[in-house]
Amino acid sequence: MQRYTPAEIEARWQDAWEKKSVFKAVRSEDKPKYYVLEMFPYPSGRIHMGHVRNYTMGDVIARHKLATGHNVLHPMGWDAFGMPAENAAMAIGGHPKDWTYGNIDDMRAQMKPLGLSIDWSREFATCDPEYYGQQQALFLDMLKAGLVYRKEAVVNWDPVDMTVLANEQVIDGKGWRSGAEVERRALTQWFFKISDFSEELLEALDGLENWPAKVRLMQENWIGKSRGLQFAFSTVDAPDGHDRIEVYTTRPDTLMGASFVGISPDHPLAKVLERENPQIAAFCAECRRGGTTEEAIEKAEKLGFDTGIKVRHPFDTAHEMPVYIANFILMDYGTGAIFGCPAHDQRDFEFATKYDLPIISTYLPSEDADEALAAAYVPPKTEKVFYNRGFAGEQWQTGFEGIETAIDFCEANGVGQGVTKYRLRDWGLSRQRYWGCPIPVVHCETCGVVPENKENLPVELPYDVSFDTPGNPLDRHATWRDTTCPSCGGKALRETDTMDTFVDSSWYFARFTAPRAGTPTEAEDVAYWMNVDQYIGGIEHAILHLLYSRFFARAMHITGHLPKSAIEPFDALFTQGMVTHEIYQTRDAKGRPVYHLPEDVTDGRLADGTEVEIIRSAKMSKSKKNVVDPVNIIGAYGADTARWFVLSDSPPERDVEWTASGAEAAYKHLARVWSLAERIGGMEGAGEGDDDLLRAMHRTIHDVTLGVESFGFNAAIAKLYAFTATLQKSKAGADAQKQAMLTLAQLMSPMTPHLSEEIWARLGQDGLITTAPWPVADPAMLVSDTVTLPIQVNGKRRGEITVAADLGKDEVERLALEEANVARTLDGAVPRKVIVVPGRIVNVVV
Repeated sequence: MQRYTPAEIEARWQDAWEKKSVFKAVRSEDKPKYYVLEMFPYPSGRIHMGHVRNYTMGDVIARHKLATGHNVLHPMGWDAFGMPAENAAMAIGGHPKDWTYGNIDDMRAQMKPLGLSIDWSREFATCDPEYYGQQQALFLDMLKAGLVYRKEAVVNWDPVDMTVLANEQVIDGKGWRSGAEVERRALTQWFFKISDFSEELLEALDGLENWPAKVRLMQENWIGKSRGLQFAFSTVDAPDGHDRIEVYTTRPDTLMGASFVGISPDHPLAKVLERENPQIAAFCAECRRGGTTEEAIEKAEKLGFDTGIKVRHPFDTAHEMPVYIANFILMDYGTGAIFGCPAHDQRDFEFATKYDLPIISTYLPSEDADEALAAAYVPPKTEKVFYNRGFAGEQWQTGFEGIETAIDFCEANGVGQGVTKYRLRDWGLSRQRYWGCPIPVVHCETCGVVPENKENLPVELPYDVSFDTPGNPLDRHATWRDTTCPSCGGKALRETDTMDTFVDSSWYFARFTAPRAGTPTEAEDVAYWMNVDQYIGGIEHAILHLLYSRFFARAMHITGHLPKSAIEPFDALFTQGMVTHEIYQTRDAKGRPVYHLPEDVTDGRLADGTEVEIIRSAKMSKSKKNVVDPVNIIGAYGADTARWFVLSDSPPERDVEWTASGAEAAYKHLARVWSLAERIGGMEGAGEGDDDLLRAMHRTIHDVTLGVESFGFNAAIAKLYAFTATLQKSKAGADAQKQAMLTLAQLMSPMTPHLSEEIWARLGQDGLITTAPWPVADPAMLVSDTVTLPIQVNGKRRGEITVAADLGKDEVERLALEEANVARTLDGAVPRKVIVVPGRIVNVVV
C-alpha cells in the first residue's frame, strides 16, 4: 500500500487545476453567479496562520458553489499602499515600490501551495498605476458630482515625520512612530462628503440581515444618530462678537441642573482669549498635546480653565454660570461647547467636584431620594424616574419622554430647537506621504484648484525619491511637482498630498469584476458579478472599511460606475476569529522578556535546556514570536492538513489555538482516510449492511451540506469524522463501500481538495472531483421517526434539537427558542421572525 505523500499529491493537482484553468471566472449567462471574497491582505512579506484560516474559509465556500453549478468569482489582490513601506525604506534603504512588489511575490509564492481556488488572472495591487489611475478617475467624477471638497480642518500634526496622524496614531500625545509631541494644526484638507449619507447608511443597516448583528450595531454607534436641543446661552463680560455660546445637548431634560459651560480649546472664543492671555494660551497648547481619541480623552484627567466669562441660564437669567475651557471637549461634534450637568454625567461630576461647582439634580430614583450624590445618577433612558426639576406637570417619565418634553417646552418658549445630529464626520482623505495614490488636481495661481484631465491619468508617483529627509518627498520633487494647468496652460503645482489607504480598499471589490478595464468598471461585468455574495474578514474592519465601502458604492452609483442594486456591495458578511498560540519567553539580565519561536521550544525548554515561561494563548504576533509559519507546516504535513486543522478545531467565528499536537492529529486522520481509500479500492464482492451504510452516507451528505452552507465548518468536519469511522467499521459490499468512499472524498474536497482529487482518480473516476456535481441526499434515505434540526440565529449555527419528524411548526419553534444555547444567544431579545424549514433547519432572525 502506497504511503500518503502530500508534497507529491498537492503539487500534481495544483498543476492540473492550473492547466485546465478550472478557477478562471468568465461571465456566463447560463449559470447563476457567485462572488466570494476575502478581505485582501497587506503585503507584509509573510503569510501567517490567520491568512490560512481566512482564505481557506472562503475557498470552502467557493469550491462548494463551483460544485453546485455556480459560476464562481474568487479573486485575490493586495492592499499595497501605506506607511509600512515608507518606514521600511527609511529603516533599511531601498524603495517602497521594490519592497512592496518583492513582498507580493513572496506572499503569492507562500499562498499558492495552499491550493486556493483563486482566479489569479484577476490579481492586482492597489499600487499598480493601472489601479490607482482608475481610482483617480473616480475621484474626479466624485469631485464633479460634489462628493469631494477642500476645507481647513484641525489635524494631528507630527512635526518630525511632517505628516498628519489619525487619532489612533497619537499615543500619550506623541506620534506613534516618531515619538514627537503632536501638534494640533489647522491645515487645508480634502474630504469625502460621507456625512451627507448618514441617515441612508444608518437606515440601510436593517436590510443587511446576513451581516453579524454586532457589526451592524458597531456601525450604528459610529454613525451615532442623536435627537437633541440646540440653543444658545447669552454671555456676560465676553469679547465683542461672542455674546452667545451655541450648545447642542442630547439631554435637554437636565438643563435645569446646569452648573457650568465648557468649550473646546479650539472653540472660536477660546482662540480669541488665548491671543490675549498667556495662561489661557499655555493651557490650550497643553490640551492640544493630549490624546484625541474618545478612549484617550475618557481616560485622561479632566482639566479646565476658568475664563472669567459667565453665561445666563435661559430660564433663570439671574443664575449665572462660569465658562471653562476644558480638555475633554472637541470641536468636531456638536458646536464645540457643552453645558455641564454634574448630577447626571460622571465626567461632569468629576469636573464639578474638582472645581467646586454646584451639583444639582433634575431627576431622582424616587420622590424622597436624597439629592446629595456620591456619583452621577445615570439610569437607562428607558427607566422611569422622578423629575424634581423637569419641564412637565407629569413628573414620572422615562429619559426618552423627558427629552422630548424638554425639547417641546424649550421650542414653545423660544429657547432653541430640536435637531437631529450624527456622530459621523466627513472623511478626511489627505495624507502627507509619498506611498499612496496621488490626488489628481493641480494648484494654479490664476485658476485655483483645477482637476487633472482624465487623458493624463494616471498621475504616477515618481520613482526617483529620497527618504533621507523627514516629510513628504513629493514636496521636494520639483520635476514632478511643477506642472502646467490643465485649464489655462500656465504654471501650476501638483497636489502633493496622497489619498488615505482606506480609499484603495473601498472599491477594490468592484474593480475585480473587470480588473483590466480602461474605466473603473465595465457596465456588463459589474452588473453580472456584483454584489459580493459572501465577504469574509476580521472584526477589526467592522466599522471604517465597511462603512467607507458602503459610502463608496453609493458614490460610484451616483457617478455611473455601479448599478443601483450594488449600493450595498456585500450581501453577506462573515467575521472570522483569530488564530492564537502560546507565547514562550525567558528573561534577560535586566528582567526584560525575551521571546522565542515555537519551533525553538521542546517540552517547555530551549535547546540548551533553559526552561521557558509559557503565557496563555494570544493572537499571533511577530513581536512576540508566537507565530507559526504556514510554509513550514505545509512542508511537514501538507496544505490539506493545515486547511483541515484551521477549519475543524473551533467554530469559525471564534478564535482557534494552533497546537503542534492538533496539526499532527489532523495529518494522521487524513492519512487514515488515504489508507481507507486504498483498501476500498482493492475490494471485491458482496457484503452485508449496504443499506445501513448508504443511509449513513445520505445523512452525512445532508449534514455536511448544511454545515458548509451555514459556515458550520467544524460541525461539518465532525460529521465527516463520524462517517469515516462508520465506513471503517462497515461490512458492506465493495460497490456500496466504493460509493461511500467517493462521496466522502467529495464532501471533503472543499476542505482537503488535493487528497480528494487523488482518491477520486485512484478509484477510477473520470475528470476532476473539483468540477464534479455536489452529491445530493436522497430524501427517502433520510426518513426516520425523528429528525435533528440545526438552529441558526442570524445565519450562525447556535444549537440543534431532535424532534418527531411530524411535529408541527409551532411546537418546533417553541422547542428551538427554548434550546439552551439559543436562549443564551438571544439573551432575552424577541426574534423578529422564526423560519422553520420542515426536516431541515430552524432560522431565527433578531
